[in-house]
Amino acid sequence: MVISKQGLVLGTTAVALSTIAVTGAGVHLSQSQAFFQESPKELVDEVWQIINHQYVDTSFNDLDWQKVRREYLEKSYSDKKDAYEAIREMLEKLEDPYTRFMDPEEFKNMQIDTSGELTGVGIQIAKDEETDRLIVISPIEDTPAFSAGILAKDIITKIDGVDTKGMDVNEAVKLIRGKPGSKVVLTIDRQGGERDYEIVRARIKIHPVKASVENTSIGKVGYIRLTQFSAQASKEMRDAIKDSEKQKVEGYVLDLRSNPGGLLYASIDIARMWLKEGAIVSTVDRGGERERKSANNNALTDKPLVVLVDGGSASASEILSGALQDNNRATLVGTQTFGKGLVQSVRSLGDGSGLAVTIAKYLTPSGRDINKEGIPPDVVIELSDEQRKKLQGDRTLIGTREDPQFSKALEILSGEVRAYKGSSAQVRGN
Repeated sequence: MVISKQGLVLGTTAVALSTIAVTGAGVHLSQSQAFFQESPKELVDEVWQIINHQYVDTSFNDLDWQKVRREYLEKSYSDKKDAYEAIREMLEKLEDPYTRFMDPEEFKNMQIDTSGELTGVGIQIAKDEETDRLIVISPIEDTPAFSAGILAKDIITKIDGVDTKGMDVNEAVKLIRGKPGSKVVLTIDRQGGERDYEIVRARIKIHPVKASVENTSIGKVGYIRLTQFSAQASKEMRDAIKDSEKQKVEGYVLDLRSNPGGLLYASIDIARMWLKEGAIVSTVDRGGERERKSANNNALTDKPLVVLVDGGSASASEILSGALQDNNRATLVGTQTFGKGLVQSVRSLGDGSGLAVTIAKYLTPSGRDINKEGIPPDVVIELSDEQRKKLQGDRTLIGTREDPQFSKALEILSGEVRAYKGSSAQVRGN
């Protein structure tokens, strides 16, 4: 499995940083698949029509969108590949990295990524624009790549002997993914030395939540790390909180660092687990109509909460952290979040390809539009290059005393736990 997460390192990519709307992938299915296979021009027009009716910006980036339609329908297309290239070219005119076309294989991969169950080796990769090479963001814990010894910042120079110089991330995904039990050889450049790693592909179920209960000076603390808002995220978060409550923790540290987002409904579900009342998020569509999602009095705990965020916390992570911050439910610690305040609807097209369309922007409960701005933490704690490299080199240190941001979170939480106990005692006394 490979998840493209370029946005965490090199900027903005739609794959990594989309908040996918409740409509989700595969809901809008066309009944004319065979027709589109014979008439690529109709596929081009289907995409144009969807943008025309749903795109959040009714000025279409100050374009004459009708003129764009005429331009592309006057062209001749010999096959679907020609149509795909035209669609991508047409969408680039919107200058919106989140509104994007996916060919059938890319669309299938996207659906797999959000499902949380994949087949491959278990690495997150990006493209380093300076070297034009593929770089490992991180191996996913308990996967073949992790067991083989692949590390963050490794450069992939070859895949099964194929040079990766200039290779697109999606092309690399196709080469690395494969049937369980089959092998792939990754040639890794680590600090100037090359080595081949033969890795056996496996079926990988991604668990987005990793939880533990830590014994500290203030008593037991629940540490919950959420890595993505996938289809399993809500259930696993609920289980983690319930288990921590059974162990009678005094408070929580919720780690959203380097969480690129995912499903919109998952962020709302999880916010409701921490918030008893109050607004969570407002989405504003092209007509200015606002839909507000709020807590529903079903919080699982009211104990003190500190949330860790950084520049890799994006999209659904910002919905959750913004809701907790605006409702004074949590203290945010770390660095400024990514700043991705747009919502996409993902739908299937007639020939099995897919389209992600920006349909709305979202606002935090206080009305903040965080797109391109991000959410500032309440307490800023920067990591030095040395500290960052240390955590990347040994990911078992994340969420321990060797993690400076986590240590600061515990320090803040200890004060909040004392205040919480004091207020609880006062209520009982009254």
